[in-house]
Amino acid sequence: MAHKHTNKASHQDACCSIEDNKTVTNKQTDCCSSESDTENHSGHDHDHDHSNGSEGVLKMFFPSIVSFALLLVALLFDSYFPQSWFNGWIRIVWYVIAYIPVGFPVLKDAFQSIRNGAVFSEFFLMSVATIGAFGIGQYAEGVTVMLFYAIGELFQMMAVQKAKSNIKSLLDERPDVANVVQGQTVVAIKASEVPIGAIIELKPGEKVALDGKLLSDYATFNTAALTGESKPDTKSKGETILAGMINLNTISQVEVTTAFTDSKLSKILEMVQDATAKKAPTELFMRKFAKIYTPIVVYLAIAICLVPILFVETYVFKDWLYRALIFLVVSCPCALVISIPLGYFGGIGAASKNGILFKGSTFLDTMAAIQVVVMDKTGTLTKGVFKVQKVVSIGISEADLVTYTAAIEAKSTHPVGSALLEFANNANNEIVVSDVAEISGLGLKGLVDGKEILVGNPKLMNKFDIDYDKQLDTIPFTIIVVAINKKYSGYFLIADEIKEDAKTAIESLHQINIKTILLSGDNQAVVSAVAKELNIDEAFGNLLPENKVEKVTALINQKLKVAFVGDGVNDAPVIALAQAGIAMGGLGSDATIETADIVIQNDQPTKIFTAIAIGRKTKQIVWQNISLAFSVKLIVLILGAGGLASMWEAVFADVGVALLAILNAVRIQRMKF
Repeated sequence: MAHKHTNKASHQDACCSIEDNKTVTNKQTDCCSSESDTENHSGHDHDHDHSNGSEGVLKMFFPSIVSFALLLVALLFDSYFPQSWFNGWIRIVWYVIAYIPVGFPVLKDAFQSIRNGAVFSEFFLMSVATIGAFGIGQYAEGVTVMLFYAIGELFQMMAVQKAKSNIKSLLDERPDVANVVQGQTVVAIKASEVPIGAIIELKPGEKVALDGKLLSDYATFNTAALTGESKPDTKSKGETILAGMINLNTISQVEVTTAFTDSKLSKILEMVQDATAKKAPTELFMRKFAKIYTPIVVYLAIAICLVPILFVETYVFKDWLYRALIFLVVSCPCALVISIPLGYFGGIGAASKNGILFKGSTFLDTMAAIQVVVMDKTGTLTKGVFKVQKVVSIGISEADLVTYTAAIEAKSTHPVGSALLEFANNANNEIVVSDVAEISGLGLKGLVDGKEILVGNPKLMNKFDIDYDKQLDTIPFTIIVVAINKKYSGYFLIADEIKEDAKTAIESLHQINIKTILLSGDNQAVVSAVAKELNIDEAFGNLLPENKVEKVTALINQKLKVAFVGDGVNDAPVIALAQAGIAMGGLGSDATIETADIVIQNDQPTKIFTAIAIGRKTKQIVWQNISLAFSVKLIVLILGAGGLASMWEAVFADVGVALLAILNAVRIQRMKF
């Protein structure tokens, strides 16, 4: 998905874009404070249209490319192809020009930070260190350090652009228009203007715009958007109909009982915003670290330069200034600034190769710490498609039972009938079918080759006093019972099919000591049966969206790190609430995908385990880089302060360590998960 971004982002803004990507229009966080509005990232001072692919990338990298080209020419003139004219002020000006494209934005950010009272920012340290390198005649070092910093920032920006999808507004699933009955005509009116008591007409396939009660004798609705219930629900006259339900097979009429803004679906959308707003902003590690690190480094550099005057008899200001500047160059957080975002970039890239989209680097850390995975059932662990799972024939061949049943169901538009027809695969189209009638809420009755056939739920058998196997009443899944000439002849078991890798997914999570919980709008018996088959630790059914929120809130209150996996709009509130919200991208609703932190693009439950594994490996590599940078820099800092390290050691401690960290960071891209 292409986005057009205006990238005037501060380091705090980067925190908002990377660490807290679930943005809603009414959300304000400490992360996105007024202070951050002025502390702009280097290289972010220009608007970039990243929807143009390679052109956008080229535009982003253009200042760095110019700086690198000028630096490369200068290094060639300095070391390999000496030029008589490349000397004195010409040489200095050349390096200054090479420095400006990448250095000016940082200098500007440092100045703005100081104006706003934040003197010791990362930008200030980068500015002092690189200008200091110029001050001691190490022009190439000054340009190189700033160039590496700028490229690191661009890589971080690219990681964010590739991995996240800004949530500018939640998709509103409510229809904007309702067809209102006015006398003998039907008029399309804005749903927000339809009064309570009005009668709306629904055509097959049309979504209900407002809550109400059914006026027609019966109608079948897809309720998955609200309850997650996979089975279509047949409603009778007077029963409650909710906005977001989809009328499946007959023209129906509904009397409006609730205003547009108070509908159940409206409440769900509000819950998504509320749950999103509850998420605390997470700052980047470097931002926190710089608040302590930068002032200490600056004060130590000043001390190295000035304090020796008190006890060194042969004190030479220039020599101690040289040591102080080496100290500053070494202390530049270049390796960290580059390798940390690149480590996350590698993790995001590895996830993308595995069909998993992380919307921000913070969610890699979050997934690494997950203790409980909570899942929806329909569309997450199951395929969300009705299939005939079992056929039992009594006193008749299975082939004939299928043929007679399919012949009757061919006259129905009910989704259950469609599953039976698909199973029958157009068996024997030459048989004679007549007098087919639908018995409201129960099933169908008709003649097939002169035989009276009854096809429906067990209540249909009771209506016609037909004795059948009462054990069928205890089966949690959909049962279609068949009677021929008023004699019980067998049944079909129809259920949502469990995904092939669902059991493997649960087993993998248990192997790394992660608890699994199933939350669903389906009835408890169905949910328990699925949980037992997959060996899920806990299972709760008959849940509305607010009940799911309550369950996840209770887990979070126990100080547990919770991931929630779902696909329907009914899952959006709890996905927004969980520390890690995961959406199934193939079957998932737009609202859920927009709200989620992580999207599994191929709907495979095993990718939940993969996402956790990638998060853990990424965190491991990032901390390896932090340890490497700190240990090497600490050693060279001590040597530099004692006058035992030259600028060459400083270059290694800064640029060399940065390159080693980069190589380690990109290693995750080649790993298999």
